[in-house]
Amino acid sequence: MDKINWAILGPGTIAEDFVKAVVEVNGSLYAVGARNLEKAEKFAGKYNVEKTYGNYNEMLKDDKIDVVYISTPHSNHYEYIMESLKNNKHVLCEKAITVNGTQLSEIESLAKEKNLIVTEAMTIYHMPLYKKLRDLVDDGKLGKIKMIQVNFGSLKEYDVTNRFFSPNLAGGALLDIGTYALSFTRYFLSSQPEEILTTVKKFETGVDEQSGIILKNSDDEMAVVSLSMRAKQPKRGIVCGELAYITVENFPRADKATITYPDGSVEVIEAGDTSKALVYEVEDMNNCIMKKNENDTFKLSVDVMNIMDEVRNQWGLKYSFE
Repeated sequence: MDKINWAILGPGTIAEDFVKAVVEVNGSLYAVGARNLEKAEKFAGKYNVEKTYGNYNEMLKDDKIDVVYISTPHSNHYEYIMESLKNNKHVLCEKAITVNGTQLSEIESLAKEKNLIVTEAMTIYHMPLYKKLRDLVDDGKLGKIKMIQVNFGSLKEYDVTNRFFSPNLAGGALLDIGTYALSFTRYFLSSQPEEILTTVKKFETGVDEQSGIILKNSDDEMAVVSLSMRAKQPKRGIVCGELAYITVENFPRADKATITYPDGSVEVIEAGDTSKALVYEVEDMNNCIMKKNENDTFKLSVDVMNIMDEVRNQWGLKYSFE
């Protein structure tokens, strides 16, 4: 395969940034599909896209498309990922990759059957900084990992009609921003948590407004996660070991971290560039497709989804379409 043909399904706000990343890496974007042709054509004209479709299913039948980037609300990711796989397309899908673990398990089975790659567009899995930090942790720089702390709070405008608070669109903090915090957590934990304790304050629509989550795995590593949708918090992740701790500010697209030692000395670790976060996603996906590599981040996406399933189960939170 000399060139990878990308298509965008759902030309919304994030897709505006993503197409620039595709063009930077690939030189061009092959196709864009929207719910109506006018929207697709407007997007295509802005970014010089070769093919336009006013129907998602019609676009997915185009044999020239190799990989589809899905940027619709996460409540319908499952539907579009499955349809993409049935049409023999690799998939890079925005977070949260699905709404629940059952959906993701079905996707995993079909992708294996079709020998296709499905990857979550979770920046933490693709940023060079995290690959570097993971190597440092594996090399024993922090000693044995003991505790992980993650804060993520977003101040959303009070609007009961907004998708962030809609139970029909899988709204709430957990699937919108919690997936970042839990992806950070799972990335550094040695194994999947077996114990989960959580409490929640729900918004008036019934979705989660803010919550606290405590995790513990069989390696005796623990994590504490704090989420909020109506109160700003720092986007801060801390990984604590016996010998030192790592602090990552603005962690979703970070390119810098610090390591603090018991004597108070601080080491700065830098890698990558925050502004190229989506470029790294495209590059990783292209490499997987070109080299036919196994996607080693998919297992992390599965683990995070299973954690969120258990958290929502303890909250008694089930979406109307589940």
